[in-house]
Amino acid sequence: MTNQTDKILSDQASPKQASSEQPSALGEYSLATITFWLAFGTFVIGCSEFAAMGLLPYFAEDFGITENVAGHAISAYAIGVVVGAPLITIFFSRLARRTMLISMMVFYAGGNLLTALAWSEWTMNIARFIAGLPHGAYFGIAMLFAADIAGKNKRAQAVSNVILGLAIANIIGVPSISGIGQMFGWRTGFFIISAFALVTALMVWKTAPYRGPNPDAKPLTELKALKNKDVLLVLLMGAIGFGGMFSVYSYFSASYLNTTSSPEWGISATLLIYGIGVTLGNIIAGRYSEGRLLTSAITFQVLLGLSAAAYAASMGNPYLMAASLFFIGIGGGMVVPLQTRLMDVAGEAQTLAGAMNHAAFNTANALGPWLAGMTLSAGYGYTSTGWVGLALAGGGVVVWLAIVMTARNTQVQTATVSG
Repeated sequence: MTNQTDKILSDQASPKQASSEQPSALGEYSLATITFWLAFGTFVIGCSEFAAMGLLPYFAEDFGITENVAGHAISAYAIGVVVGAPLITIFFSRLARRTMLISMMVFYAGGNLLTALAWSEWTMNIARFIAGLPHGAYFGIAMLFAADIAGKNKRAQAVSNVILGLAIANIIGVPSISGIGQMFGWRTGFFIISAFALVTALMVWKTAPYRGPNPDAKPLTELKALKNKDVLLVLLMGAIGFGGMFSVYSYFSASYLNTTSSPEWGISATLLIYGIGVTLGNIIAGRYSEGRLLTSAITFQVLLGLSAAAYAASMGNPYLMAASLFFIGIGGGMVVPLQTRLMDVAGEAQTLAGAMNHAAFNTANALGPWLAGMTLSAGYGYTSTGWVGLALAGGGVVVWLAIVMTARNTQVQTATVSG
């Protein structure tokens, strides 16, 4: 069924014009160099987003609040992403993409600097909200930039290359920031992230080609994406189905510290294992998703759900918890086929759809920890975070079925009109 469905989606998708930009038109720097610095930006964003989860027990202790309450900072960041993605994309769509990328990284540096300087629960929440504002728009614009240059047949690979920065953040950046936070205080990690964001802004300015503003951009045209059923279903699958990852990840450090007797450095080691899984999932998705987007999406979704259930069942065993997180990380490869699917169905609203995909994933970032926090507050224990993950993954499967049905109905209607 999935192979037939992928064919339906391929036939239904709006054709995109292959980029006419040739390597010689990229300017002084190669495509690989440009993509590297775009990916470095996603690396920085990944460090900030996920390190905040790993450092949660430490800033909770510093502010004298419970870990459940400290989890509001995670949700505040996610809400910032959801709010910022459409607003930045719509109101600044006429600016040159390079200008937008640079501006967003400078703003991101400021948000993380405010995080490092926070002195209470509320200032922390506000700082994380501000930091989250440019997240989705940066991802959307960076991936479109890379995909346009790479050409239609290599879009999934181009998207994967940009997102690879996020994956590598989970291997190197997040464990390192978490370790530094444990040794020198959690604030140090956010100071470092702020500095990295400024480096990204500088290098994007230096390497990415400037192609001028886009005076023909129409905000109302971008808004049409929010009326497109195909776009909304993809976003809904990401918002619900991806929540399973965050329900587990957000409370992993607290779960580890409270259910095992293993040394504290095991947190960083486990996050490294998780990051390897994320990277592997990203590579697999980038290499095999093109032409089979829906098959790839449901495969990663099911893997994520089953791995969340395994995590719940293994609570208290650090080795099995690490193995479960590894496969949850692989399940994160779902972002690649969903992002590429949006490129197919968004029509002229490419920028907003791309940004909203990461807004959807950060809706999952808010939804997952919120639901898991509710079960913890209700006294169901840390095992419940895994069962919440399974339930959310199940919701993603339901949305996937709706995508299949909608695609088939559209094909039938098209065939009827043609006949």
